[in-house]
Amino acid sequence: MGVENKESCSQRDSAEREGYVRAHRSFRRIWKERDSAQPELLEEILEKDNLNRAFKRVKANKGAPGIDGITVEEIGAYLRENQKELIERIRRGKYTPDPVRRVEIPKPEGGIRKLGIPTVKDRIFQQAITQRLIPVYEPLFSESSYGYRPGRSAKEAIQKIKEYAEKGYTHAVALDLSKYFDTLNHEILLNILRRNVKDERVIQWVKRYLKSGVMENGVVMETEEGSPQGGNISPLLANVYLNEFDQEYEKRGVAFVRYADDIVLLAKSDRAAKRLLEVL
Repeated sequence: MGVENKESCSQRDSAEREGYVRAHRSFRRIWKERDSAQPELLEEILEKDNLNRAFKRVKANKGAPGIDGITVEEIGAYLRENQKELIERIRRGKYTPDPVRRVEIPKPEGGIRKLGIPTVKDRIFQQAITQRLIPVYEPLFSESSYGYRPGRSAKEAIQKIKEYAEKGYTHAVALDLSKYFDTLNHEILLNILRRNVKDERVIQWVKRYLKSGVMENGVVMETEEGSPQGGNISPLLANVYLNEFDQEYEKRGVAFVRYADDIVLLAKSDRAAKRLLEVL
């Protein structure tokens, strides 16, 4: 029995080592070979002007420090000393984002909202990625989507609902995707991104942000799903993910208005509204 257990453990350890080697080789191959279709995207993200814009945006937004304790006021000095090395690590695929810092804030309607606060440097890098991906995705997003988009607001979403009401859509089904940010499926999201982001290095960088973990009470926990509220890239990723639902509603001819994870489906009769509920 002891010999069998020993052999079993040895086989498992060997399989794990082989799996690690395959994953390591796979990642290196991705970084060196699979960027050929869109090799300029990572370089565009790391352009000096783009990084400077991201730095100014994060600095203007202020906000609390992440787990390293470096504040928005201190980040300039830190980057002057470390920026060259950080960018080189990103280019080589060696950069690992810090875990986010868990913060809990009360919701106005009751309950707790869990935020994940990235370090300031990671907020800058996330913002730099976002700035280059927004022009890719804005033309693909639905006209009925209003949350976290340039030049759009909650006020406009409400106005659109009023316009629908004037056209006879007097029945509404309100959807609130509870804990949406916490339950977002990483693999589905990454595969959606791959349709339009052909530089696999950027996909892998985003994946590392999704998998960076969260520190709570001094303990780092893995993140197998979700995109932490508090990261600069999270709103864009949420819209990329939910755009799949938007496209499906449009194919079915459903009138709707979406603001982030709050969705209002509209119908002209009580019966039609109930049918919408049945197919959800």
